[in-house]
This record gives sequence, C-alpha cells and structure tokens, in this order.
Amino acid sequence: MKIEDEIKQERFKNPIQKAVVNLLFTSSWFNALHQAELKPHKISPEQYNILRILRGSYPEPLTVKSLMERMIDRMSNASRLVDKLVKRNLVKRTTCSSDRRAVDVVITGEGLRFLEDIEQRKRLIHKLNLALTDEEANQLSDLLDKLRNVD
Repeated sequence: MKIEDEIKQERFKNPIQKAVVNLLFTSSWFNALHQAELKPHKISPEQYNILRILRGSYPEPLTVKSLMERMIDRMSNASRLVDKLVKRNLVKRTTCSSDRRAVDVVITGEGLRFLEDIEQRKRLIHKLNLALTDEEANQLSDLLDKLRNVD
C-alpha cells in the first residue's frame, strides 16, 4: 500500500517530505513487527541486537563499551541489557584480562542456539525476501547510507 493510502494524506509539500514521512512510517511499522516477533521469546529488540553483535564476534569477547558502540539504539543501557542476558545464560561476563576495569562479554552456546531458533521463525526476514530483490535491497541500503552521511 502506498504511503498516501496508509496515512490518508493525498498531497505532500515535495518529494523529500513524502520520503521522510514514508521512512518514519516504515521504520515504525518495521519496529512493531520486529517487537511482535521477539515477544514470544521474551527478549527485547535491544537484547536481540546485543546477541547478534556477540555472535558476529564469536568466539572473541567484546567489552560492554564496544557493544554500546555497535548497537543500533545507542541510547540503550548495555550493562543492564547484558545483566538480563547473563541471567538467562545467553551470554557470559568475565573481567577483561588486559584491563581489569573493563568487562568482557561472550555469547554462550545456549545464546547461539537461542538466536538460531528465533531466526528460523522470523517472518519479517521472509517478508523482506519476498518484497525486495538482492539488487533492490542493496540499493535501499546505499540510499539509507547516503541519507545518514549528509553533512
């Protein structure tokens, strides 16, 4: 459905305003769908993001500071999120060997299996696979990168 129909607005000031409204609306739609998919697993999008980051660095640990720098939502309290994941045995926390003030975090085997289970069930990824070709997905990513890199 076109953005005009979704928000019941026929005219926009210009194509840029329409694109911004469409981007914000689509982001909200995407976030709601993502949250709904994670809810049965009792995990927040921010916790899911931390698990994915840790899986990407596995078997190497990352510090909490490093996690914060890599998160999609950088306003999140990474230490608190890690605490919740530790309680579920999805990640393990240890004192950093090179800096005793820092804490290393690594995903556990249980955390890796948990991610695999979630991702096998995600309709969102399947929906995007049906909606966009690889070329279109690359084009969309390039355009979003371009948008963020305007001075």
